[in-house]
Amino acid sequence: MELSLAVEKRFGTFTLAADVTVRGEQVGIFGVSGSGKSTLVSMLAGLVDPDCGEIVLNGECLFSTQRRINVRPEKRRIAMVFQQHSLFSHLNVMDNLLYGFKRCRPEHRRIDVDELIRVLNLAQFLDRDMRHLSGGEKQRVALGRALLANPRLLLMDEPLSALDDSLRFQIIPYLKSVSEQFHIPYLFISHSLVEMRLMTDTVLAFAHGRMVEQTSSEQLARNRMDTSPVGYINLLRLGLPVSVADLYAYPWGDSQLLISAASDRPESMVELSSKDIILFKQHPEAISARNLLRCNVRSLFTSGRKVGIELDCAGNTLIAEVVQDAVNELGITPGTTVYAAVKASAFRMLPG
Repeated sequence: MELSLAVEKRFGTFTLAADVTVRGEQVGIFGVSGSGKSTLVSMLAGLVDPDCGEIVLNGECLFSTQRRINVRPEKRRIAMVFQQHSLFSHLNVMDNLLYGFKRCRPEHRRIDVDELIRVLNLAQFLDRDMRHLSGGEKQRVALGRALLANPRLLLMDEPLSALDDSLRFQIIPYLKSVSEQFHIPYLFISHSLVEMRLMTDTVLAFAHGRMVEQTSSEQLARNRMDTSPVGYINLLRLGLPVSVADLYAYPWGDSQLLISAASDRPESMVELSSKDIILFKQHPEAISARNLLRCNVRSLFTSGRKVGIELDCAGNTLIAEVVQDAVNELGITPGTTVYAAVKASAFRMLPG
């Protein structure tokens, strides 16, 4: 996908102005509430007209004040999934799924209905009405309905923000898998750095109606380590644990981590804040933290007043954060060996 936006829209005292070209299949639009994210995607979908400018998707002009072009929303072949599912309450699941499919021109029908139902794990719900579905099930139906319209671009406007953590991390694999399996690029709108890293490769960051950064989702998280209340969040994929005394030992590459929380899944994902990693220059004589990892420093980066330390821990990557004085006192430079200590209780198991 290649998308070029050079648009401006005013609402009272607020002005959104964007001038950007982005390429990619999994693109994020990041920013706090009120930064202009939803207005931007509404203009792209044709739901809101820019005051001036131009929108070009894959070489086709969708809007241009200069050329007097404004392609109607239903002709743009752009589907949207909103924060609220917006399903038709008088229709069952199957009829909701087929709503856009029936209105799609036959030559555009690339997605097999039965295959999509299988990927979204909806087969057991097809005869149900909306009153008998959970929040996560409704979001899967909304995603399926949007995809069966066979769009050339999918817009997802804060689709997870109304869900609790358990549902949020159940939905994310569905969002990614259907896009990858059916080759549909998407724009994913969110104010969550974790969601950005799990869902996107390239990110457009907005603030006060302006794009302030175009970067990778990983670099975005590093740049905002200092301003985030939880620092940088390490996302670790762990294997099936075994019980060790009062803790659980999880395989992590060629290493293992002792964690206080149990899991019976063959693969688990856990969060670990950069703030919860303590660095030592030498092996401590005794320490209460149950995890002590010998690591090599790969690189250092700055984020405001904090310094991020990228660690190689037996082939695994961790990001720790310290202040500049600590860097100086410990003599931390690329290639330095340090010991990283982490409490067993510092890990947060993500629902699966």
